Amino acid sequence: MEPLSILIIATAAFFAGIINALAGGGSFLTLPALVFTGVPPVAANATGTAALLPGYLASAWAYRDLIKAPAGLSVLAVVVIGAVGGAAGALLLLATSDQAFRAIVPWLLLFATVLFAFGPRLHGFLARRAKRGHGLWGRVGVLAVCGYGGYFNGGMGIVMLAMFRLLGVHDLNVANGLKNLLSAVLTVIAVAIYMAGGAISWPELPPMALAAVLGGFAGARIGRRLPPNVLRNGIVLVGAITTVIFFVELFG
Repeated sequence: MEPLSILIIATAAFFAGIINALAGGGSFLTLPALVFTGVPPVAANATGTAALLPGYLASAWAYRDLIKAPAGLSVLAVVVIGAVGGAAGALLLLATSDQAFRAIVPWLLLFATVLFAFGPRLHGFLARRAKRGHGLWGRVGVLAVCGYGGYFNGGMGIVMLAMFRLLGVHDLNVANGLKNLLSAVLTVIAVAIYMAGGAISWPELPPMALAAVLGGFAGARIGRRLPPNVLRNGIVLVGAITTVIFFVELFG
């Protein structure tokens, strides 16, 4: 690899590690960086996910004291259901062509950003249905979100945070702890499947993984000091900007 390419992908991975520790959306940076340096879209998504795995693990460890399951679920149930969803999403990615994946990406980003932006309003709807099976809602939500994460890592954290808000996790730092744990679990499963399917571009992996770990620790420290409103608005802004960029590329 050329030094410039290494610099581009390592820088993207570092800031992606920070973003993932704060709220998610790090693949908004790693995916375009890898595609820009010549990696095909599906391989870029798989490689970026693998590179960010150490960062997810580091962030989950940094938030370990804040991990509490949503009402109606246990932490073990969240982990097991998340692993199943991650595996299903990863298998689906391996069955998707580069052309189809390139066309789907902007819509997935749009979904993630809108869901998080309007999470507070949707929470009231879900809260009214809590007496009729909050636990079931939680299981379905975890399975669906982790399937999304296994398929498309970009915006995964945003969708997870939106889901936890809808399930009644009001403290954004607690939601971040859950998000980091679940991200680590499903990403371990997804990366194993990507490796078995030959979807990872190996030369780019080491510098990105190292940079993502450093970014993950830095982001976890920053996240505890940011006011919730600043963090929430930043999440929506990152998602909106990246969504516009991908739509411009798709229709431009």
